[in-house]
Amino acid sequence: MYIYPDNLKAAPMLFLWRLKDLAMIGIGALIAVFAMAQTGFTIPLIATIVYGFLAIRFEDTSILDFIKYAVKYFFIEQQEYRWKI
Repeated sequence: MYIYPDNLKAAPMLFLWRLKDLAMIGIGALIAVFAMAQTGFTIPLIATIVYGFLAIRFEDTSILDFIKYAVKYFFIEQQEYRWKI
């Protein structure tokens, strides 16, 4: 089920993910399966599953977006407070 947005400016979505996220999940899953088959290393598979869960969109917001905004607000951008008496 491919849903294209009404206003044609929003990102196209497939089920609960943007197509960009779905492509990253697919590529990550391929790499993870190959890594697990060759070495038995499961961390790429776990990272792909976690990314897939965090990238689920509900009402144009995802948990991953919230984490990005929080990191940017608390750690990356300088906060300036001015106290006036």
